[in-house]
Amino acid sequence: MRRAASLIAVLSCLGATGSSQAQPSRRELKIALIAKSSANFVFIAARRGAEDAARSLSRKHGVRIEVAWLTPPREDAGAQARAVEQAVREGAHAVLVACSDADKLTPSLDAAVDKGVAVMTFDSDAPASKRFAFYGSDDGDLGEKVMTDLAGQLGGRGRIAVLAGNPDAPNLRVRVEAVRRTAARHKGIEIVEVVHHVETPQAAAAAVLKVNAARRGLAGWAMVGGWPLFRSSQTPALLEDLERRGLKVVAVDALPDQLPYVEHGVVAVLWAQPIYLWGKVGVESIVDRLVLGKRVPERMRMEPVCVRRETLGSWARQLKGWGFAGIPQEYLALP
Repeated sequence: MRRAASLIAVLSCLGATGSSQAQPSRRELKIALIAKSSANFVFIAARRGAEDAARSLSRKHGVRIEVAWLTPPREDAGAQARAVEQAVREGAHAVLVACSDADKLTPSLDAAVDKGVAVMTFDSDAPASKRFAFYGSDDGDLGEKVMTDLAGQLGGRGRIAVLAGNPDAPNLRVRVEAVRRTAARHKGIEIVEVVHHVETPQAAAAAVLKVNAARRGLAGWAMVGGWPLFRSSQTPALLEDLERRGLKVVAVDALPDQLPYVEHGVVAVLWAQPIYLWGKVGVESIVDRLVLGKRVPERMRMEPVCVRRETLGSWARQLKGWGFAGIPQEYLALP
């Protein structure tokens, strides 16, 4: 319990945060950034990356680049489709979007392209749409990494649950299926529940607590997103519960709020997506295509980073380099 209390104290101190000689073909560029939800902290990091890239490239190329944040407050594919339509009405030249539901969004994305708006996806793709490029993780590989590490923590035996987020998100579905396939290779591992939930810290933490209480023999969690590890009103209860039960946890994402879980041994491994790069690479790719006339690959893979106690320092310094504030100095001083 003392460890959980110490971790809560650390969490309370944390805060939320290629060159070319080609001549620009335009002097103004408006990019609509439509993530899944402004309540999901990973997309705030993507927004920061997009805005930083826009400022840097504006200075470099003498082009006024604007990033318009049109992300709905809560995850809603219908709201995203309406945001795409709004972007077209308001004169956006490009849309950069993480798709909550590819099937629901594809008609709006195609309509935007038909009206001359370039569309790029990140994090969660709409591969059947007319988008020109996608940047994100290999979700099958990411799900396999999560389950492989969890099986290692459990010695290949135990009953586990999978925290799965939005059931309609194509990227999360791929991760969950990869977790299932990888678990099946371990005869001693049994998946007893796949848990879908609203992708907010409080809702995710409440879902974990509910399953923990109902599944007394549970040994661990494969979290294909790190939603419950962000601060919320549920944080003290979640920390105490995970520690008391001795559950093994492997999760995706590693933002400042989540690092103390690794330091204190509550979470064994975080597979970090360099989520700042969603926005940065997205804006750079749109500028390459629309301003500099460059060819952009249709699929660009974002490589995840394994964050353990041994790599906590290097990852903390990377986050600081991307502009995140409130990272404890002791993390930054680690080897």
